[in-house]
Formats: sequence, structure tokens, C-alpha cells
Amino acid sequence: MKTRPVNFSSLFNTTPRQLAIGLTLASVLVFSGPMSGCQRWKNRKKPVPKAQISAPSVIRDIPSSLRGTVGAEAQIRGVEQTLVSGIGFVVGLNGTGGLTIPEQYAAHLEREMGRNGVTIANDQENSRIANMSPRQLLKDRNTAAVIIQAAIPAGSQAGESFDVYVRAINATSLEGGRLWTTEMRIGPPSAFGDPQARILGNAKGPIFINPFAEPGGSFDGISRNIGRILDGGVVTFPTKIEIILDNPSHQRARQIASAINSAFPAPRGLTARGKDESLILVQIPSEFQDRRQDFINLISHVTIDQSFPEVYARKYATTLLAEPYLAGDMSWCLQALGERSIPFLNDLYNHPEAAPRLAALRAGASLGDSRVIRPLRDIALDTSSRYRTDAMELLSSLDRSPMVDNTLRQLLSSPDFSVRIEAYESLMERALRARRARLVHAYNTNSPGNMVSNTQLDALSKVWVPMDPVRGVGRSIVDGKFFLDVVPFGDPMIYVTQQKEPRIVLFGDQLSLEKPLLASAWSDRLMLIAEDSSSPIRLYYRDDVTMTRSTMNDAPGEIAELVQLLAHTPTPEDPSPGLGMSYSQVVGALYHISNDKGIPAAFTTEEDRLLADLLSSVKTEEVTMRPESDQASAVVVPMDDPTAPVVNQAPPTNRRRTLLVPVTPTAQEEPADKPAQNPAQKQAEQPAGRPEG
Repeated sequence: MKTRPVNFSSLFNTTPRQLAIGLTLASVLVFSGPMSGCQRWKNRKKPVPKAQISAPSVIRDIPSSLRGTVGAEAQIRGVEQTLVSGIGFVVGLNGTGGLTIPEQYAAHLEREMGRNGVTIANDQENSRIANMSPRQLLKDRNTAAVIIQAAIPAGSQAGESFDVYVRAINATSLEGGRLWTTEMRIGPPSAFGDPQARILGNAKGPIFINPFAEPGGSFDGISRNIGRILDGGVVTFPTKIEIILDNPSHQRARQIASAINSAFPAPRGLTARGKDESLILVQIPSEFQDRRQDFINLISHVTIDQSFPEVYARKYATTLLAEPYLAGDMSWCLQALGERSIPFLNDLYNHPEAAPRLAALRAGASLGDSRVIRPLRDIALDTSSRYRTDAMELLSSLDRSPMVDNTLRQLLSSPDFSVRIEAYESLMERALRARRARLVHAYNTNSPGNMVSNTQLDALSKVWVPMDPVRGVGRSIVDGKFFLDVVPFGDPMIYVTQQKEPRIVLFGDQLSLEKPLLASAWSDRLMLIAEDSSSPIRLYYRDDVTMTRSTMNDAPGEIAELVQLLAHTPTPEDPSPGLGMSYSQVVGALYHISNDKGIPAAFTTEEDRLLADLLSSVKTEEVTMRPESDQASAVVVPMDDPTAPVVNQAPPTNRRRTLLVPVTPTAQEEPADKPAQNPAQKQAEQPAGRPEG
């Protein structure tokens, strides 16, 4: 191809205007070429970076057999009980309230009463508070301000109940009192204006004081300004358990949530739900509400990889034999795997070593394997075994087994009180489950379209349990105040509860009063008399509150009928005779009659778990309180000691120091060198068998 030579002469012959236009076009061509090339380079698709697998930054030092479980890669939080408290108002006292109240508490209660419609203009007819202002109510001798505290279990769902501990602020006795509905917040009690925490529940109901205290008395050394409300608290804000991954990863969080949901499927919703790359929220299933710690142990030992459960089951069973010190962990791992681990447990139920055998039996019972019944039965009936109550607890979880019922019923006659009570608790639990199943079947058959909630079914199943020959226990409710359980086996014994549902349990066949009889209680305000074995029982009772006297010339001799008489309050609908006693008064009456040899039975009660839970919360926790306004800052405050007395004084103010001191202390003052009495010393000075609360 030939190129044309440039004619330079023609360039010089162009006009200036033509030359300027040519130079401009040349400059545009020169610069547009490189710029368009850069733009094309920018528009090219950038290469996608390849995923890089990085090693986890946190690796726990744990046995190799536990690797791959949730507890090996994450922390489980929210497993402790939550201390909640509030400031409440009690009515119905017997002239023991209305004392001086700190202004901060008074202002708080006046505000709460105003929110609930109790104002200076209230006109509630046929009520003690008619035409009374909140300030007048606080000064009434039949009312009192109180501090309430409770320990809510971890993972509680809305609607669950709990016990409430009550301390008076301006009353000498809480006998006969009833708490108005009171909000309960996290941490120590806070009045309006103080930092406010989240509301987790509320409380109300009659106050149960020391049942061994004399009603209306004050000289027996028993404190009456503290008490409790059995099952009086209700959870209003549910709490969940948190799983925090050591090494944040969206993929691992999904795998853990999937493994938990596979092991514990929920009928509605999901048991575990991932929130982000490091947080998983877990809700305790309803079947584990009474076994929360078991559920926490199970999710900690869930195997994340659910692909080959049989392989892991064989591995855990082998480790159970090779490393007995890991028996407890391996048992939880096998339970978390589900029924597919049962074939690997069969050979371990009768193993000669105790640790592998008991771990395998616990796992098998949890998974519903009926082959554990005979080995557990042998342990429960072995009077020299220290695992008897554990074996009974495992047996009670196995439904539809006559051998289990026969074994537990046989243990009701044991001379060991703890064994008898454990057998009763297990049989009553089994009877309640059977009663609930019958109610569900009846409702589904007769009213298939009507939906009955689980709460309603639980309440209906607990109210009445007929005596049946299979389990041998029965239950009735007494005047809507407490349960009366009858266990017609073994030596006579009376067992009373001071936690959760109020219950009086009568052991023995046809427990009745002993004649001749002379028994009294509360400075002879209650008396039972029978001259000989053929004489009728005469009863006398003086109620100093209502200023009434009751006499009967032929009182019932059967203890079950006597309990009904003591508790019943006559009404137009049911005018049958009754003394109208509260649960604590009925318990106290039975205790005094038993002490006077009027009831030929042992008298026992359960240990105080509520106060122990509160004390453990006080020693181990502090709470960050939410400020009342956005401008205020959050503060950390310690828990309030439930055993410490309420100091009845106004909030501290700035006062000028003085150097003047009295020469001799006044009658109200204690010497400066007298040591303070701690709660442990105070409790030690209480009479034996008489708990302070």
C-alpha cells in the first residue's frame, strides 16, 4: 500500500482560521485515545477474591472426645437465676401496720396507686378503701408497705409462676395480709426516680408467714414481719439462654442452631434461633420447665455434626468405658444424640463399674428405654445404696410401666423419710401426667373444636386426682387455699411444703386423732378434748381478729376431715361449719396437736430453697440499672440482702458534722462496742424446726 507524501506547501498556504481548526482537532484526537482506553479498563469486571479458610482464634483445652460439641466452641450464658424485686402494698392486716414510712417509699406507692385508680376521689362502694386517699391508706393500721424479692429461673416463659419473699417496711406483723399486684424489676427494689430496670414479672396474693408462729402473738421469738407468697409471682417478660460462639462464624452459628433444633424440635417456632455470627438465642422447651439444668447440660453436649449419629454414639460409649472420669459428659452426649444411641447403651446397664453403669442408666432412662427399669429398681430397693433417690427420680420419668408404679409404691413404706417423700413426689408427678393425658383425650373426643391452653390443662389436672389402685395417691383442693394429698401407705406422717404449691400430705392408712386427747395451740385459743377412746371430740376456738368463738361437741377425728374443718370459711353457697384458717394457720395447728401427742404421726417439712436462692444471688451478682431518662447514665448497684432488716429511715441528706457526743447512751441507742448480729447468728438463735420466714 502506497502512502501519500505530505504536501508541506499546502500547509503554509492555509488561512489562519483553517490552521487553528486543524490544530484543535488534532489535540482532541491525541487526548481522547488514551482517556477512552482508561475508561474501558475501569469498566472491566474485577476478579472475585477467593475465600480464605482461617484457623479459629480460640481453641479450648478439652478432651478430644468432647470436640465437636456446642460446649467446646461456645459459652452458654443466662443460665443463672435472675433476682427481681419491687415495692408493694399489703392490705388485710390485723392492726399491725401503718407505722412511719420513708417518704421515698410513700411517694412511690402513692404514684402506683394513682396509676391503678386509687385516688383521693375514689368512690368504691362496699370497700375498705372507699373515700380514702393513697396517703390515708398508707397510714391505715391494717396496711403496710413491703419489699418483695424473688429468684426467677433461667429461660422462664411468660405465665410461669414463682415464689415471692416479703419483708415489711412499716409493720410489726404481716399476718393475714394480702399483697396488691406489684411489678418486679431486675435487681434491688427501686422507687420512682431511682434507676429503673426491666420488668420481668409481677406478684400478688396472700402472705404465708411462719406456720409455727402463734397467730396474733408476739412474744415467742419468731419474726412475723417477713413471709412469702407461695406461687404468687408470674413471669411477664420471657428470658432466653444465649450461646456465644468463641469464633464468630455465620456458617457455624447456623450449624449449631440446626443441631439444637434437630435434637429438640418445638411444636411451634424454633427452639434455637441465630441472631448474628456469634449469638444464638435458645428457648427452654415446655417439657424441660422443671428440669432446666438438664436442658442446659444437654445443649452444651449436642453434637454439631448431625450427619452420622451412630458413629458418634459408638465413640461416646467407647469413651464411657475407657475414660470413666468422663462418664457424666458422655452420658449427656448420648442423651443429646437421641434414640439412635440406645443400641450402644444396652451392654452397659449391668456393667460392674459404678460410673459407666450409672451414666448409661441415666442416658437410657432419659431416652425412654424400658430395659433400664430392672437395674434401676434394684438400686432403688437396695437400702445400702447411696443412689436410691437418684434411681427413683429416673424411674419416675418412665411412663406406662406397672413395675415402676409397684416399685415406688413399695418405697412409700420405707423407714427413711427422704425415700418416702421422694417416692410420693414421683408417684404424684406420674399421677398428674396421667390425669392430664386423660383430660386431653376427653377434650379432643367431646369438644374437638374447642382449644384448651396448656396452662388450663395443667391447672385442671392439679385440682383433683382420684385415688387409684395403680399409683395409690390422691389429691383434693381445700377451700381454694391449698392441696391435701393422701398417701395411705407406711407409718403415719405429716409432710408440709413451704415452696411453690402449698400442700399438706398425709401418710398412713386412715390417719386420725389419738384418744384420750388433750391438745391445745396458741395459748389455748384452740383446744381439742376427748376424755377416753369412746368419747366424742370437743373443739374450742377463739379468733381474736374477728372476735368470735366457735365450739363443736363432735369434731371429726379423721385428720383429713379435720383439715377441711380448720380451713373452710362458711359462705351462703356452702354454709357448712368451718374455722376459716389460712394455710399457715392450719399447718401450725397440726404441728401443735402433733406435739401434744394428739396425732400419732411424725411431722416434717421441706428445706427453705427460696431463701437459699436469694442469698446465692446476693453473693454473686451485681446489676446494671437502666436510667429513668435518656440524659442519665446507667449505674451498677449491688443486690439487696433478703435477710437484712429494712431500715425505716428517710434517704440520706447532706448534714453538717458535729463534734458533740452524748455522755451516756440513751435507752434507744446500742453501745458502740456491741458487735452487730449477722443473719447467720440470728438464724442460729431461732428455735429448732422453726424457720424464720
